[in-house]
Amino acid sequence: MEEKIKIETKPAKSPVLAGIFSAIFPGTGAIYNGSYLKGIMYIIIFAGLVTIQPRGGQPFVGLLLAGFYFFQIIDAVNEARRLSAAAAAPAEGTPGAKLAVEAELDIARPSGSISWGIILILLGGLFLLANYEVISYDALIDYWPLALIGLGLKLLADYFYGKRSSKKP
Repeated sequence: MEEKIKIETKPAKSPVLAGIFSAIFPGTGAIYNGSYLKGIMYIIIFAGLVTIQPRGGQPFVGLLLAGFYFFQIIDAVNEARRLSAAAAAPAEGTPGAKLAVEAELDIARPSGSISWGIILILLGGLFLLANYEVISYDALIDYWPLALIGLGLKLLADYFYGKRSSKKP
């Protein structure tokens, strides 16, 4: 006996509208797509980045703000495309229905590594210490290239680890 899994599909979303909402005010595109927690987090991150602008650290802080601004627009558009594709999936009982369910399950599977979580926790801790004036923002700004060096080393390690593990049978 085959057990059927009922997956509730979300309504189709317009990628253009999600992009426009995100461009007008960061985070609203994610809210439009139904990702309320993500949208609220984007609003908080954007507010935090705008708040630290007058403290200096140019050009890094300005580039960080610009990068985040464009990232959240692209993320909202891609999420709307994914939701539209899921809404356009074949109905249950048709030949393509099983494929659509498998694709949806494939998207929901977590991926990545723990390294990004550790990096974000460390950056958050540094900014928190700077807010409480335990360390100065000037010190953070002077040493921000170390973050790029660390990121480069992580990417190299991932590349060589993946190459080495692909050679083993």
